[in-house]
Amino acid sequence: QVQLVESGGGLVQAGGSLRLSCAASASMFSLDAMAWYRQAPGKPRDVVASITGGGNTDYADSVKGRFTISRDSAKSTVYLQMNNLRPEDTAAYYCNVVGRLYSYSSPRSYWGQGTQVTVSS
Repeated sequence: QVQLVESGGGLVQAGGSLRLSCAASASMFSLDAMAWYRQAPGKPRDVVASITGGGNTDYADSVKGRFTISRDSAKSTVYLQMNNLRPEDTAAYYCNVVGRLYSYSSPRSYWGQGTQVTVSS
């Protein structure tokens, strides 16, 4: 069973930076799409940034130019560098990975447990 372990959340003032990390607990045969989502209280979970196996990235309009997603496939890890944070970025952040545990496995979607990011004004 694969678990995604997230770290890097916390409390930061507006304009500050945080770097989130999400590492798979087991070495996976392949990692396809990796993404970060966020969910504020009373709101749906929305995608923030995604990166394909080929390294193509996509971002929500609200974070373009401020957030950067990257991956280290050898470490089965995805990162989210967040700069110039705003109070509206406050949310629980979740990583999502689609991959195969073994060569004969079907692709599965895995979720992290979430890490809280709070930005004070």
